[in-house]
Amino acid sequence: MKLLSPPVFAIIMVLSMTMASCSIKEKKTSAKLPDDRLRGAINRKCNMPFDSNLLVPFYQTYPELNKYRKDLTTVYRQRKFTLIWYDERGIVEFSQTLFNKVKNLDMEGVSSKFPYQEKIDGVFENEKENTLSATDIEFLLTNLYLFYAEKVYQGLADTTTTALGWLLPRKQVTYVAMLDSVVADPKLLDRNDSTLFKQYYKLREVLKHYREIEKQGGWNPIDLDPKLKAYKPGDTAKAIQQIRTRLFITGDLKQDTQSNRYDPELEEGVKNYQLRNGNIPGKSILPEHIKEMNVPISDRIKKIIVNMERCRWISPEFAKAEEYIVVNIPSFKLTFVRKGKIELTSPVVVGSNVTKTDIFSGMLSYIVFSPYWNLPQSIINKEVKPGMSKNKNYLEKHNMEWNNGQVRQKPGKNNSLGLIKFIFPNSNDIYMHDTPAKSLFARESRAFSHGCIRVAKPRELALAILQDDPNWTPGKIDASMHAGKETTCVLKKKIPVYIGYLTAWVDGQGAINFYKDIYDRDERLGQLLIDNQ
Repeated sequence: MKLLSPPVFAIIMVLSMTMASCSIKEKKTSAKLPDDRLRGAINRKCNMPFDSNLLVPFYQTYPELNKYRKDLTTVYRQRKFTLIWYDERGIVEFSQTLFNKVKNLDMEGVSSKFPYQEKIDGVFENEKENTLSATDIEFLLTNLYLFYAEKVYQGLADTTTTALGWLLPRKQVTYVAMLDSVVADPKLLDRNDSTLFKQYYKLREVLKHYREIEKQGGWNPIDLDPKLKAYKPGDTAKAIQQIRTRLFITGDLKQDTQSNRYDPELEEGVKNYQLRNGNIPGKSILPEHIKEMNVPISDRIKKIIVNMERCRWISPEFAKAEEYIVVNIPSFKLTFVRKGKIELTSPVVVGSNVTKTDIFSGMLSYIVFSPYWNLPQSIINKEVKPGMSKNKNYLEKHNMEWNNGQVRQKPGKNNSLGLIKFIFPNSNDIYMHDTPAKSLFARESRAFSHGCIRVAKPRELALAILQDDPNWTPGKIDASMHAGKETTCVLKKKIPVYIGYLTAWVDGQGAINFYKDIYDRDERLGQLLIDNQ
């Protein structure tokens, strides 16, 4: 940080004369030696009060910052309208850290620019002239922090994310109150697991890596023969050499031998790629795989940025629960976590593009064995009634019956809910359940349901959930599943269930996984991020 003129002592004297509060009497304080553990922290500030009325001309001069005025006033009110960014040495060191973070917002997947960046540049960059008064510097730096907190910690407003169909609870963090913490420990400005979901930081690392790849030219398109059905081990082709280079660039292969033969080494790299992109691993390289490899790196970077934004909305507290279940819609995958370790993963089927599965959370409260299926009125109107008009035995044929004016399907192996359902009460009337249509789990794309979530491993999930309940042994669970009559198990401890939508995810090995945007949400969110710069 460059030296400022006038000298520090003169700045403090000017501030003491021009900022004396009309509502708070100036306090006489003895100078304290700085605490080296908190270099540049607020504990070294001069505790010099100022007149809060000075905010009026400031915001008249800098009207584009008016949106932060309420929060800024709260910041200073909590500090009895005393200076934040000055100590006996001048501007505190943390201000340089904050300035650097804002100047490099693109590293956070944010392309916004602070409205008066050129003004604040003059304070910190030697080649530029500082034209700001001490008062302007003080207030601009506080606005700079609030700008950073909004863009990096908060993201899009709650009303916007709700309109996007994101009904998971947004994290509740007071960024105003956080200022003391980050000034006291500047490392928190780079990473704060109590403020941002850990996945955010993993995506940020991948973003950095992919931008480096982009700077080096990205990857070239792979030639796609329109007559190609598949490349198999042992085949040779120019495209196979291109595929090898492509997989080396993204780390799926450890080396690029430039060979045009589909050898065992390439086969392993292809499987790595398939796993990372939501494909069922296999030996064949299909045209659809090549089409995905040809997606430009710029598009992959956009996908990473979009998912970093989604991570800003997720409370980091959810992962601290002793037990929880996560369903990521685009990956068609359920994960049950207990005490920080993955207890079970299962493929799932989710809602189709017409009957989308909602993004929300609930508390798993009970499990129903041999369940009835109470048909939604929409299905009764669209499927059952037309079926009954054509076949008077329609209900009997489908093992259904009338019940209090509604139609329900009786328990049994052919019940559409299978042998188990998992209930987390919610206004969306969505739950997880078994299914007799097991073949659907063998498909890569599994968006077929009416909105509920079909689980490939329902028995295993029930066993995992109830493993510590002596009243529900594996034998009793099996017997209840095949009893032919409905039995309900009320959980002694409710388990949080989170249904999310992330099309990019960094796994435990640090590998980036990309999933198809099955509900076409990425482009709209990407455009909103551009509009909110």
